[in-house]
Amino acid sequence: MKRLLFQLAAFGLCLSGAASTTRADVKLPPVLGSHMVLQREMLVPIWGTAAPGEKITVKFRDQTKTTEAEKDGKWSLKLDVLKAGGPDKLTVEGKNKIELDDVLVGEVWVGSGQSNMAGNVGSYAKADPVLAKYLEGAPYPKIRQASARGGWKEGTPADVKNFSALLFSFGLRLQQELDVPIGLLHGSAGGTPSGYWLSEEAYKADKPCQDLVVKLAPTYDLAAEKVKLEAALAKWEKDVEIAKTAKKNPPAKPVITPPPGQSKGKIGNLYEAHIRGFIPFAIRGVLWDQGESGTAIEGVDQYTLMGALIRGWRTEWNQGDFAFIYIQKPSGNGCAYEETDTTRQASKFAPLPTGVPGMGNGLYRENHIRIRNYPNTAMAESSDLGNGVHPTNKSGYGDRASRVAMGLVYGKKIEYSGPVYASNTVEGDKLRAKFTHTGQGLTFKHGEKLQGFMIAGEDKKFRWANATIDGDTVVVSHPEVKKPLAVRYAWDNNIPWANLFNKDGLPAQTFRTDDW
Repeated sequence: MKRLLFQLAAFGLCLSGAASTTRADVKLPPVLGSHMVLQREMLVPIWGTAAPGEKITVKFRDQTKTTEAEKDGKWSLKLDVLKAGGPDKLTVEGKNKIELDDVLVGEVWVGSGQSNMAGNVGSYAKADPVLAKYLEGAPYPKIRQASARGGWKEGTPADVKNFSALLFSFGLRLQQELDVPIGLLHGSAGGTPSGYWLSEEAYKADKPCQDLVVKLAPTYDLAAEKVKLEAALAKWEKDVEIAKTAKKNPPAKPVITPPPGQSKGKIGNLYEAHIRGFIPFAIRGVLWDQGESGTAIEGVDQYTLMGALIRGWRTEWNQGDFAFIYIQKPSGNGCAYEETDTTRQASKFAPLPTGVPGMGNGLYRENHIRIRNYPNTAMAESSDLGNGVHPTNKSGYGDRASRVAMGLVYGKKIEYSGPVYASNTVEGDKLRAKFTHTGQGLTFKHGEKLQGFMIAGEDKKFRWANATIDGDTVVVSHPEVKKPLAVRYAWDNNIPWANLFNKDGLPAQTFRTDDW
């Protein structure tokens, strides 16, 4: 009898378990939740999981949309174009019902990158008086932030402290300018390379990246790398013993340099952890702050890799070529047109160095500036915003990025870039460089003359040039250069002596006309 009861009980448990597997409640991803901000003026995806074949009904405002879960349990639909406003309630109903409260509609931006995006308001407000005032002004009921793993946080005094300082400053300025709710999707991690922030599929499918890898592959010498590793390991073992004696943490164990195209870490791991969960949430664009940590993919430079990342994110979001705004690297090291709250930490104007900077001095700036050449991509210039690995002027950086967004995305008649080199012509013993983004006109500030230009002739030796503004061009020359071939401007890492601006107050950026 006991055995029979046990068998019946076990059978009942099995039936109970079977029943539980046939019912799957409708579920939503973490990014779809109460207090969220939906993107205005475009179709808005809503998605989740349920039992295969289960009918799903989504209601928002005056819209009712239905769909059925696929065989794998996934479902998705799109709300029609929405107007800014709220709060409203969004309901999702299948065998169960989910109610999301306090849903707003406005503008949604993704903020990503490394530590300069990750640092929070509470930390930076201690050294940024403008950001401190922003914090004192909380709550901000029309600004919300979310991560891919957690729910939406409102702009309360307690929660604003934990918002990304850069992304919040950017979003606050947009909210003030546009007068609509702002949603901030934040996913960043300090000290991280760009190669971890695009999907592995996007990287492998990117032709420029793969072409570069093929080109570099013959240069890899495995035997030589093994010899280097043996020497590094021998030194490491000694360093470990020294660390033990000093009771310090031992250094990381060296590993062999991988072949071109490969990484010592996992390509795409941060994308999977922090970005994929946002897709396909409707967004207006991306604000990106990363570059100090490079790509971590052997042989693939930041310019090429960022092209793959931008294309990859746009492909995976499937919302067209949305705006991609990135912060210029290196941060700061240049003078400002004038001191404002935005530029208060700029470097002081300085005389020209005695020697002309060499070829390698400007390459890092140039490689990063080139990213702006990708479609619908713009750089928030930072040379006049204060320097350091972690610039404390986060409110200034956010203000500059919002200015780019207002000009590039929202159609405000405002110049959002400093003068950009476009072309040049040789006129006898002079070279004329033409610029776009001249705004209200080219000008120089500080000092008695325009400076920062270098010129070279047939000997390919650069000299500090005489430079004068002529309309939207700059004419450069030097008495010793009779047949000019090339010009460079602000060609260095530290450029407090470069003083070309437009009258809108934005600095001209590093460029060169040669490929030597």
